[in-house]
Amino acid sequence: MSQQYPNNSSEPQPPSDSTRPNRDYTNASVPDNAQVQAKEAARLSREQKKIAMAQQKRLFDRIENSIYFLVGMLETLLLIRFFLRLTGANPDNMFARFIYNLSEPFVSPFSTLFISPTANTSATIGQNIFDVNLVIAIIIYCLLGFLATWLVRYVYRQVSP
Repeated sequence: MSQQYPNNSSEPQPPSDSTRPNRDYTNASVPDNAQVQAKEAARLSREQKKIAMAQQKRLFDRIENSIYFLVGMLETLLLIRFFLRLTGANPDNMFARFIYNLSEPFVSPFSTLFISPTANTSATIGQNIFDVNLVIAIIIYCLLGFLATWLVRYVYRQVSP
């Protein structure tokens, strides 16, 4: 059984002119040099804005990461001090003394918030001390770190388009 084509012949026919796409290039418009330069200038301007925005974002990301790093280091130092006090570490030990001296400027604003025995008295050497003032300091510094990063993000949103 042979296949029948639309013109009732057994041979395939080439497509008619009505089914061929119109490829008349005689009326194709070629953009002039001024149009090309204007489009290129607009594209270049968009790219420069993208680069400036990326540099600005990178700067704010660095500031935010620096805040996270500094607050993280401070929190680690205060947590080490807390565990040394909690486990009753000898304040005359070189490592404990180093941690206590290094963290003292950050703990001193909170040292008289609640009554807490000091680590330097002979009655508290070797005693396990739960220092509530130190816990409050850790919480406050954590909140200040989050506040600082929120402020950086807020400024970034205000500055960026």
